[in-house]
Amino acid sequence: MPGSIPSSRLHTAAKVRAIDRHAIEVLGIPGIELMQRAAAAAFTELRRRWPAARRLLLLAGSGNNGGDAYLLGVRAREAGFDVEAIAVGQASGGDALRARLAFVAAGGRLLEAVPDMRLPDADVHVDGLFGTGLARPVEGMAAELIAALNASGRPVLALDVPSGLDADTGTRLGAAVQAAATVSFVAWKRGLFTADGADCCGERVLADLDLPGDAYAAQADAELLDGTLDGLLPPRPANANKGCYGHVLAIGGDHGMGGSIQLTARAALRTGAGLVSVATRPGNVPALNAACPELMAHAAESPAEFRSLLGRASVLAIGPGLGQGEWGQALLASTLEAGKPLVLDADALNLLAAAPRELPADTIMTPHPGEAGRLLGISATEVQRDRFAAARELASRFDAVLVLKGAGTLVAAPDGRVAVCPWGNPGMASGGMGDLLTGVIAALLAQHLSPWDAARLGVALHARAGDAAAGEAPRGLLAVDLLAPLRRLANGCAP
Repeated sequence: MPGSIPSSRLHTAAKVRAIDRHAIEVLGIPGIELMQRAAAAAFTELRRRWPAARRLLLLAGSGNNGGDAYLLGVRAREAGFDVEAIAVGQASGGDALRARLAFVAAGGRLLEAVPDMRLPDADVHVDGLFGTGLARPVEGMAAELIAALNASGRPVLALDVPSGLDADTGTRLGAAVQAAATVSFVAWKRGLFTADGADCCGERVLADLDLPGDAYAAQADAELLDGTLDGLLPPRPANANKGCYGHVLAIGGDHGMGGSIQLTARAALRTGAGLVSVATRPGNVPALNAACPELMAHAAESPAEFRSLLGRASVLAIGPGLGQGEWGQALLASTLEAGKPLVLDADALNLLAAAPRELPADTIMTPHPGEAGRLLGISATEVQRDRFAAARELASRFDAVLVLKGAGTLVAAPDGRVAVCPWGNPGMASGGMGDLLTGVIAALLAQHLSPWDAARLGVALHARAGDAAAGEAPRGLLAVDLLAPLRRLANGCAP
């Protein structure tokens, strides 16, 4: 039945293939029937999105992904569409060959791909070149066709996975289709939601092909963050006071970098921490007091001054604007020795990469790919090549909850759990956004959420606030623009 698999579950390509095999071999659903269902779901989505379309161009590979495209073409022909298909290679046999023959029998026009081929004009292009099994860079004629597809100016509907996108990691394998929409069959593939996934997929739609629940015996590899997280913050009772909601100490702001720690502290207030203090260089204190009198700004020039602040806090957030000099090193050492729930960001992570140390229990780390690479001793490019592997390795190595920031932010737990954020926008690629996230997560820790829940909800609130603030104009988005929608979202209200 539709909806028999929770739509928040993400799978590797291998696990989706295992679900396919179970449906065919155990449940007795013929492979061609699954292909027919996929074609029907994709054609329904095509008509929903482009109701005026009447001419289709299919790009079909030799495997089952091409078979899905051919059968979509059969349905389109039955509905009176003008349909052409470009075949890249001969059908591999079996169901793919049956689908191709059915397309020709239905009156579809079939063209063989040749070098420097010009694409016939159409209202919508359908990408059925490669499915989830692609494991090498796209080259040759297929790469030429993908380039032509992307340059055509026509919308593209991708079947299952945009051709050229790694279904597991979300990275481009050389040339990759940039689709307006992608219909993912059977279950979500985890690569659709991180790295290059958003740029390649467009709108993502799940078609579970009416498989029963027992077809999904294969365990999901990750989960999508969703609106159910909002229930982690219950309504506040009337008989409450600021002491009920924790005391965050935000630590950072070396010379010339006071703005970073101010953003962290203000985000903690807007997300509901009862009290927020700031430990920073003395020169930053007047500006902090003027900008936000609700903050308790303290000069922490000496270790003694800093240690007195540590005792009063329930949650620590260190790193934004900290610097990597002697001052930052001393504050980080004292912070780690305090053993309190902790959020580590920015230069705190860089210092940790230079001199690894055991972290306190209830620690959350929030690196971007560059910081993650330094912690792992690899490049940011290597981190991006497999974000899931990098996040899991860091969470395990440091026995901490790990937030790997970027397109499709990942939250990883030491036990291997991973959650993926489906929200966020390119306007958030600007200074101060990470500082804000540190404060959001610290405030949720202060309100007694576990590190796993605080990290997941914090990432979700931050990204959704970014989307609300950006609207249709992400360019020029500032971190402070997120504070108002962040407050509304933290109260369970529409942003």
